[in-house]
Order: sequence, then structure tokens, then C-alpha cells
Amino acid sequence: MAYKTQKVKEKYIPKSTRLLDQVRETLRYHHYAIRTEKTYLKWILHFIKFNGTRHPKQMGKPEIEGFLSYLVLRRKVAAATQKQAMHAILFLYREVLHRPMEERIAPVRSKKAQRLPTVLSQVEVSALLKQIGGTHQLMAKLLYGSGLRLMEVIRLRVQDLDFEQGLLVVRNGKGNKDRATLLPEPLYPPLKQHLQRVKTLHERDLKDGYGAVYLPHALAKKYTNATKTWGWQYVFPSKSRSKDPRSEAIRRHHCSETGLQKAVSMARERADIVKQASCHTLRHSFATHLLESGTNIRVLQELLGHADVSTTEIYTHVLKTNLSQIKSPLLNLKP
Repeated sequence: MAYKTQKVKEKYIPKSTRLLDQVRETLRYHHYAIRTEKTYLKWILHFIKFNGTRHPKQMGKPEIEGFLSYLVLRRKVAAATQKQAMHAILFLYREVLHRPMEERIAPVRSKKAQRLPTVLSQVEVSALLKQIGGTHQLMAKLLYGSGLRLMEVIRLRVQDLDFEQGLLVVRNGKGNKDRATLLPEPLYPPLKQHLQRVKTLHERDLKDGYGAVYLPHALAKKYTNATKTWGWQYVFPSKSRSKDPRSEAIRRHHCSETGLQKAVSMARERADIVKQASCHTLRHSFATHLLESGTNIRVLQELLGHADVSTTEIYTHVLKTNLSQIKSPLLNLKP
């Protein structure tokens, strides 16, 4: 199956003369996330080096297909990684060089592995959470109790927590979609105590002449005075203020995801859990345990934010592989 190329939506002529600076400038013009910017630049540089540092203007479909096929055949990358590299290179030709690929790009494709998600039992989840302390435990409980992805809990804003209705709103989730999921009642007291500490920190920032928080471009333009309001602050802010790499404004951003990842990894070892559990395992466990309790799969699809129910159905396969209640026929044989 070939990748589909996209037509030019809006022509932008970068001011920079160096290619990578042109890519960076164009990405920022189109308001791409800084993570996407770093990833695209990495793949474009890799593509250029792979082809002997030739300028992309001197290359085309054969070189693109050769590079993407190399990623699969030699580097053994996953399908998602190959697709990511493809999007980066197509962006370069379409938006920066203004030479969109008229033909379909059809490299050797990486086959998407069909693997069942790792799921912890409720006993294992409890043991894992007990080995995590402080704010990281609260974050881990949200991963499991609300079925959040790692960056969804990291990017939570104060106004996303609705204690009155018991809902947690995920803004700009995967696929740039909003959704509502559960806000577990046992987390109300620790969350409210945590927010009091965060509010004190925010008030101290305001007193020091700071207190503004990052807002996506469209929101920042629409709500010009919202950056310092309490509702837009991150639920889990960084311990220190830092300079925005784009605007160079001094802000308190959200905390780094690596701290939570390390906390979960260390907790898994301390709890003697053999399974390769990670932050995302808690989301898998949330889904599987809800299905086990009788939750409708369509409801679960909405809670998880899956575009297609077939993605949610993977958890029914996990249920089918739970063999603990099935007795081997060997037990029926006479000695």
C-alpha cells in the first residue's frame, strides 16, 4: 500500500537561507508542536545524510523510497516510525521546497506487529502504586483511574478537573480531539490538596512578575488575558521557571514526563512485578478491568478516545487470553 501525498494548503516563503532553519521557520509558521519540530528536523537531517548530504532539491521519489525502505530493511523500524519519517520528508518537499510529490511514495513497508497489550491485575496495580510516592503517585493513579495517556496527565490544566460532575476533560488529545473521562472520587481529597499547593506557587509567581502559562497559538490569540488566570495553569507544573525556546518568555511549564516514567519503572522493580509495565500499562489495565466489570465497549471507546472501536477491541482479546478459570483436560485423566 502506498502513502498518499498531500496538496499544498498555504504557501509560505521562509526568510532563512539554511535549509534546516527554513524547515524550523515553516513549522513554526504553521504552529506545529515543538516535539514535532524536533522530530521532523531529525528525520530530514537523517534523510540528507543517508543520501550523501545532497540537497533535497536534487533528489525525489527514488531517494525518498530508498531511505524509507532502508529504515525497514536495515534499521528494522516499526510501522509508526517509518510513517513518522515519511511525514517529515513530505512536509519538507510540500511546505518548504514547494515541490509536492505528484506520485505516490511506495517504499517497502514495515508490517505492524499484532501484539497484545501488557495488563496488570488489580493486585499488581495496587502493589505498584504503593511503591510510588508523592505527586508521582497521584499522577500514576490518574493514569490508571482515568485511563489517561502519559502526556495527557502531564498537560492537564486546572479547569480540566470537574469535581462536581466527576469528570476529567482531556484537551487536544491524540488526533487533536477533546474527550471526557472519569475523575475517580478517591482522588478528590489528594487532588484538592495538591491544587492548593500549586495555587500558592502560582500566586508567588504572579507576585514575582511572572505567572503566565503557555497557551496554543489560537487560544493565546483569542484569550489574550488568559495566560495568568488560575484555570489555565498546569495541574502538575515544573518545579522551576524556564525560558520558552520559541518566544523566550520566562514561564512555568508543565513537569517533565521522564520523572513519572522513572518512578513507575522503579516501582515495578520494588514491587517485584515481572511484567514489563510502563505508564501506558496503567491505561491498558484501566481498559481491561472496566471490560471485566461489564462496561460496554462503546462506552470504553469514548473514555479512551479511540477513533475506531476496532482499536478498543484489542482488550477483548486480552480477556480471552485470561486462562486462569479454565481447567486443563489433563486434570480429568485417571492416574
